[in-house]
Amino acid sequence: MLLAAPLRGCRHGHRAFLPLSLPTVVKATSPLAATSFPHFKRFYADPAHDARVEAIRNIGIIAHVDAGKTTTTERMLYYSGLSRHLGNVQDGNTMTDFLPMERERGITIQSAAVTFLWPPQQSLAPGQQPKSINLIDTPGHQDFRYEVDRCLPILDGAVCILDAVKGVETHTERVWESAQLSKIPRLIFVNKLDRDGASFKRSCLEVASRLRTYPLICQIPWWNKDEFVGVIDIINLIGMKFSSTGQMSLVSEETIGKENPTLRAEMDKARLSLIETLSEYDDAVMEEFLELEKDVPTSSIKKAIRKLIMDGEAKFSPIFAGASLKNIGVQPLLDGVIDYLPSPLDRPEVEVIQGKKAMPLSKLLTLQDKKKKNHGHQANHQSPITTIGHVFKVVDDPRRGMMSFVRVYHGALNRSNHLYNSNMNAFEKAQALLHVSAKDYQDIQHLSTGQIGALTGLKQARTGDTLLTFPGSHNLKAPEQFRAVHIKTLDTPPAVAFISIEPYTKTASEKIEEALSKLSREDPSIRWSKDEKTDQLILSGMGLLHLEIAQHRLLTHYKIDRDTAIWGDIEVEYSECLLSPVPPHRAVFDRPMRGENGKAACTATLVPVEDHHRHESILESCVERDGNIIHIAIPLPEGTEDHDSLPFDAELVRQQLLNGVIAGLSRGPRRNCPVRKTHVTITFDPETDFFGNMTTGGHITNAALQAVRACLKEAHANSAMGILEPFTNVTIHCPEEASHAIQHDLVSARGGAVLEVRRPEESEADAAFISEGGGIDLSRVYVPPDPYESVQSLRDPKKSVVRMLEIVGKAPLKDMMKYDSQLRSMTGGRHSLQLDPGEFELVTGPREKMLG
Repeated sequence: MLLAAPLRGCRHGHRAFLPLSLPTVVKATSPLAATSFPHFKRFYADPAHDARVEAIRNIGIIAHVDAGKTTTTERMLYYSGLSRHLGNVQDGNTMTDFLPMERERGITIQSAAVTFLWPPQQSLAPGQQPKSINLIDTPGHQDFRYEVDRCLPILDGAVCILDAVKGVETHTERVWESAQLSKIPRLIFVNKLDRDGASFKRSCLEVASRLRTYPLICQIPWWNKDEFVGVIDIINLIGMKFSSTGQMSLVSEETIGKENPTLRAEMDKARLSLIETLSEYDDAVMEEFLELEKDVPTSSIKKAIRKLIMDGEAKFSPIFAGASLKNIGVQPLLDGVIDYLPSPLDRPEVEVIQGKKAMPLSKLLTLQDKKKKNHGHQANHQSPITTIGHVFKVVDDPRRGMMSFVRVYHGALNRSNHLYNSNMNAFEKAQALLHVSAKDYQDIQHLSTGQIGALTGLKQARTGDTLLTFPGSHNLKAPEQFRAVHIKTLDTPPAVAFISIEPYTKTASEKIEEALSKLSREDPSIRWSKDEKTDQLILSGMGLLHLEIAQHRLLTHYKIDRDTAIWGDIEVEYSECLLSPVPPHRAVFDRPMRGENGKAACTATLVPVEDHHRHESILESCVERDGNIIHIAIPLPEGTEDHDSLPFDAELVRQQLLNGVIAGLSRGPRRNCPVRKTHVTITFDPETDFFGNMTTGGHITNAALQAVRACLKEAHANSAMGILEPFTNVTIHCPEEASHAIQHDLVSARGGAVLEVRRPEESEADAAFISEGGGIDLSRVYVPPDPYESVQSLRDPKKSVVRMLEIVGKAPLKDMMKYDSQLRSMTGGRHSLQLDPGEFELVTGPREKMLG
């Protein structure tokens, strides 16, 4: 495998490439063991190098699932010299997908950070230094969208990867919108051009029509008939051809002209189109274009592209081509990251919030400095805040415990600092400060502005917290005016899926609760709650896959024994309900318990919740549990004034009766499913149901259980037990041409109902975007032809805007848990699906017969 080294003095001042051997990496027990960190140690330990914030690139890889994010990342690490082997997702040996579940499923589950240098030192002229790239590989599955969203705000740039076969997909648009909110400059890498059905042309046009960004095509694919063999750099006018083993060779424009005149002409056409586009928005390029036409210098083109994308509005996006799995196009993509994406110094200043007022950090510091001057501290020019950082991720590492990933926005974070957490209003001190590369870590002494690292030993830090240090903070007292300073955090989205956990013992419950607390601290989109009376734990998340991963992590990482609790099925359970009232049933329980005789009785009356009439009595209580309403009535005997005069503890008996009712409703007679929507009245008459010392707590509980089950048994015998299933409220955004098929499928195949179909009103942002020229005329977008004629053109103006509809309805949650993949086949990936918890509804008709 060869790398690319710069060749000086080429035409138009551009940089060409020469083959260069990979840098030597010291062999260690892991690809990132301490002995293979020497260049990072120099980078973090050298204050002069630390000061070069402009040499840092904090970037993320964003895309739809299976677009090739992790494969592209692996090639970047290999060509940079950080990795000694090319990891593949299929082989389960990638550096960034290191969790067992990631390697088993072949997808990215949690974002992974890794740092490397580019270009390699051997390819640079004497005196030049490589740039440091802090790269975050993010998940592509929609269940982990929050994982992507919480990482984006700390990035300075992003590479959006497209599958050339599928084009712009659903999650691509979602993460693009998230990057748009953070105003992150982006490059686009059209990947998988080696696959059958790949279309660079269609992908670029979908970038314009669906992502609403004008494609600045910096490379065009190099086809040998139908085979993708390399890329053409139209800015530098040079070809890069890759062999089947991944070896790259450079081909001059003259050679290309002799061997393939058509391709040579396309190179000139592509370069001229790019220059014409840039000249419309850059006066310097316009002047050079009028004088030199297509021979505008490379440096001017790159400067203009960088200028156009730097604001993060994504009105323009540079386009690169390649096939990462075939090792094609990754090195020039890395050059594009260095040439076009910003350093921390190029980005707008971080906005901080002081109380309820938002302002740039420099303004906050200036205001406080002025305040000090007014108090006679004119000689003190020391900044009131020495460091400000943002915790964007918390990970429980099996070796180092809780690690807080932090981006430094101001000052330098030292391992000896006392850190003030403004969100928690508490000081903490880290045990260690680490440079992170996937699952491997290197101890460092400090992090400078713009750098990303991890802190260990922080017991309170959570995702989204702001960390500050102050001059002389050894007294652990934060200045009053800075106690409420924080960086804005991301709102956690609502959960759409649930799983119940019922521990058998108190010890098991405590262990599971501790694990759930750590799990939710790692991922705030995982939430849990506990029913204090039943000790049932409810774990909620963003979808089926999200909860599967959470459950797996509880069992493997946190060592929870599956046999210590009842784990509900992520697939939704059905419930049962009464269809008509049941007459009172009196139960007498007089069996020996634990070798002791005893006796207790009570009367149960069950009616559907909709039909019940609440009765009032002195010692009547009402409890709502799992959709049921439970009344415990203990009538006072004649002549008794209050419950204190009874021969037993009324509150204790009430709880014992409640436990029996809950146990009786836990399994219905029809499907052994929980009973819901039932009003239960338990009457315990002191005169007829209490038998003195013979009435124990166990007998009371079992009497209530038997009375409830007798009522349910009679209802089932009279065909008065129905089946309930939880529904979810559904909102689907889809193309108009797919709406009829979706509505039919939702009603006929899924047992749901369509409540409303409407056309979403154009948002103010979209209206402004179009009025300001954001609407892109596809007829003006240059795209090179594909090597075959069957590619459907998207230049038709009628297809440049997809008419969207919003379908609002409800459907059984069980049939909607995996519905997104079904929608993808009906909409071609052009949809969004939102699920919100609904109510339990009665199953009727053919669906009930199917369930039995």
